[in-house]
Amino acid sequence: MNKLISWGIGLLFGAVIGATLVVLFAPVSGKALIEGVKEGYEETLEEARQASEQRRIQLEAELARRQGKPRAR
Repeated sequence: MNKLISWGIGLLFGAVIGATLVVLFAPVSGKALIEGVKEGYEETLEEARQASEQRRIQLEAELARRQGKPRAR
């Protein structure tokens, strides 16, 4: 457990240092960088939601097939 905590602290420390270096050496202004990161995050989140919904539909259909029930949709 101690190794896991040390690993987590190291990961957090590395992420903070990496984020700081990106902000300092990015070729765009801070506001533009933050907006770009926000847009990328929102797009990724939306894609993940869509993929999650598609997978949920697939799993529900598989469950219904295995239970011998007709598909609801």
